[in-house]
Amino acid sequence: QVQLVESGGGLVQAGGSLRLSCAASGRTFSSYVMGWFRQAPGKEREFVAGINWSGANTYYADSVKGRFTISRDNAKNTVYLQMNSLKPEDTAVYYCAAQPLKSGLSLSTAVGRRTAYDYWGQGTRVTVSS
Repeated sequence: QVQLVESGGGLVQAGGSLRLSCAASGRTFSSYVMGWFRQAPGKEREFVAGINWSGANTYYADSVKGRFTISRDNAKNTVYLQMNSLKPEDTAVYYCAAQPLKSGLSLSTAVGRRTAYDYWGQGTRVTVSS
């Protein structure tokens, strides 16, 4: 079993930066695909960024590409989301998620699919003021 705990959310002005952290328990963290999703009021939970087990492959939603950076430190069992140039439309609860890559799904498909993830954190709220 994997437990995920997000931190780093808060209130920031437009144009500012935040760094989210996701601390994972479990002995097999390094073998998991990790992702960040977000959910704003009245909207579906949407993919933000993902990273494969080694960190060699990263994936981003078009809406955050060039502004957000996902990274992982397997020695610390931690995944990060560096968020720069924040916009009011980035306001949401951000969730960390983890999945072992399953047969039948390619990495590029699985990383962005919400239902492919097996473990979820409780979320951390990010509010960007205009």
